[in-house]
Amino acid sequence: MLRKRWLQQGGHWLKRAMPGYCAFCLAPALPGQGWCASCLKDLPWNRHACEQCGDPVTQGQSRCGHCLVEPPAFTCTQAGLLYQGAIKELLHDFKFQASPRAGILLYELMRMTSPALTGAALLAVPMYPSHARERGFNQSYWLAKQLGETLGTPLVKATRIKDSFSQRTLNRRERAANLAGAFRLEAEPPEHIVIIDDVVTTGATGHALASAALDAGAKRVDIWAVARTPLGKG
Repeated sequence: MLRKRWLQQGGHWLKRAMPGYCAFCLAPALPGQGWCASCLKDLPWNRHACEQCGDPVTQGQSRCGHCLVEPPAFTCTQAGLLYQGAIKELLHDFKFQASPRAGILLYELMRMTSPALTGAALLAVPMYPSHARERGFNQSYWLAKQLGETLGTPLVKATRIKDSFSQRTLNRRERAANLAGAFRLEAEPPEHIVIIDDVVTTGATGHALASAALDAGAKRVDIWAVARTPLGKG
């Protein structure tokens, strides 16, 4: 079992600053990786997921009930991990502390769980300008840039034109309404684009951004994220 308190004060900076050692337990890491075999196995893998929104489903089920009844604007979601345990802590450190070590680990995990189709262009989830200035870091753009350089895939840009209030206390429908009309693409995109994000919660952000991309001329939009929050736990 992964050490749940690996990120707590006193040890987390040391663990991330030591190349060659597992970021989770400090054991020798696998060659060229940031983790050991045991910790890699124990990560919260999203093994059985809805092919459209990435929410965990029963083995053998291809789509969740929500996507069957009210399908989102995007076609597929690839999120190889669940937003739990060590992954949740790692993402928090990356998002709010801009830790390069955390970012590299998450990028490597995304590469391990890449979708079958990576599209003709990548699209990072944009932040509202004032929020971007306040934080000074957009984790989705950083991931998209690294993935784009590795894959040789260009990035297309979108602008967030609506400063929606916090999503944290909203349910699925409220999140969708809160984000309606929030994005605009800066230029006509290629036919198939892939949205890059850190975490998919309800899919409301992806739906709003995919809708904007489709309105701008895209024919298919997918999502590629690090992790998925199981429905009801985000």
